[in-house]
Amino acid sequence: MCAATAGYRGRSVLVIEHTKKIGRKILMSGGGRCNFTNIHNDASNFISENAHFCRSALSRYRVQDFIDLVERHGVEYHEKTLGQLFCNESSKEILQVLMTEAEWAGVEIQTELTVNYVKKAENGYLLKTSRGDIVAGSLVIATGGLSIPNGGATPFAYEVARQFGMEVLPTRAALVPLTLQPDLLVPLKPLSGVSHPVEVSCGGTSFKESMLFTHRGLSGPAILQISSYWEPGQAISINLFPEEDLLGWLKVQRQERPKADVATIMSQKMSKRMAQILCELFSFSGNMADLSNQTLEQITTAFTKWLIKPSGTEGYRTAEVTLGGISTKEVSQKTMEANKAAGLYFIGECLDVTGHLGGHNFQWAWASGFVAGQAV
Repeated sequence: MCAATAGYRGRSVLVIEHTKKIGRKILMSGGGRCNFTNIHNDASNFISENAHFCRSALSRYRVQDFIDLVERHGVEYHEKTLGQLFCNESSKEILQVLMTEAEWAGVEIQTELTVNYVKKAENGYLLKTSRGDIVAGSLVIATGGLSIPNGGATPFAYEVARQFGMEVLPTRAALVPLTLQPDLLVPLKPLSGVSHPVEVSCGGTSFKESMLFTHRGLSGPAILQISSYWEPGQAISINLFPEEDLLGWLKVQRQERPKADVATIMSQKMSKRMAQILCELFSFSGNMADLSNQTLEQITTAFTKWLIKPSGTEGYRTAEVTLGGISTKEVSQKTMEANKAAGLYFIGECLDVTGHLGGHNFQWAWASGFVAGQAV
């Protein structure tokens, strides 16, 4: 995005990629369909030390701007839950849009080219690469964070930032599955692959989406979202019935089906296996007629305020993004240029701007790339 924008302005642009393939994260995203933006995107969908930093770029390159771009290239797409836009066919289409734009803008792309060292030169920057020296008037770092190392992720952006005296905030995996201790993982393991709608909360933040039980712990959109807010040692609260008055419903069931077992009753709201395992985990049994109001309240609390203390996350290997990174204090919010190094720019995920799940991180990539491309 940055290269094409700069190229259309008449700039001579070289894109350096250290892996064999361009755009691997794009190809991997959205289950191969690329969730390329979100129609509800705004600054509230991002986590940053400076909550206002992303506003300028997002206002100058809006969601509709990217939609217009993909429509001009004939890409068909559809909206999923919560405003997420996906390609009808393949994420390859989004990559092709960007590659075509770069080609039209006269951009040169070189793959399998490693930058070993960056140095300030008299008229810009000197790059020591695996194929010799390159001198550039401006240098844009768009190498992302530490997430998905097998996709080519490296700490390169952070290293260059530190080299030029910039502050890099602590990083950790975000939008990542949570792992559980054996005492909880073992009884829940038979539920691996089961999904259920929940509201999950942590640190004053909540998300209503589906949760997925895995052989390592918990995943699914709701868990990925809350992982960006969870910190080691904290508990998360899971409401398995966010849209229902569970206590009222249980009282009606006791009246209408007094001889039914509590697990049988709960299986009306979830799979039979899930109801049996959770009732056993929470130590609830017996016929409905034998359960007091106090017991029904306890059942309600167990299923709607289920407190779990995760043991950790699956880490950068499966994380969709990296939380933290280069402090936004170090760059201009209008151009992404480093305050301490003229002609040096940082865009995308390497900055301390982390989006929610659902296309927001891509929109930040497009927007930050565009504003830097307008400035270089």
